[in-house]
Amino acid sequence: MRYSEGFRNSALRKVLPPERRSVSVVAREVGVHPVTLHNWLAKFNDGKMVLGPEGAEPTPAGRGAPEKLRLLLESRTLTEDQKGDWLRRHGMHTEHLTLWEQELEGIVTDKQENLKQEVSELKKENKDLKRELARSQSAMAEALALLTLKKKADRLLGLDEEI
Repeated sequence: MRYSEGFRNSALRKVLPPERRSVSVVAREVGVHPVTLHNWLAKFNDGKMVLGPEGAEPTPAGRGAPEKLRLLLESRTLTEDQKGDWLRRHGMHTEHLTLWEQELEGIVTDKQENLKQEVSELKKENKDLKRELARSQSAMAEALALLTLKKKADRLLGLDEEI
């Protein structure tokens, strides 16, 4: 099985200084056999493996929501046999997929709540504007009626003489 360079680098950094964690603990944490991690460490010590720059490959935590969603959807198309290799190629674990799913559900829920609040505010604003429009129309109708009555009164009283 092939592991991505970023995945190997990440695991090796945990057993090398300054962290200097136990190979067995790191192997259990990252989900590889301790012998595999020992082999990587031996290759590194012999100069056959070089650590690339830290952060060369995006870490699972460093991925954005669109990429997490894309990877989640892509993982859903794989069989269990294919998923292990796919996860290693992307430097991830099954726990990442579970966490991302929860994170994206939270984003969607927050977005829905924000949209509900926005709709509620817009409905209230719409109601207020309709009330103001009705008041304005009523005031304009009243002003038009008064103007019409004044013109009629002026005609009856002979005050509409043009100069």
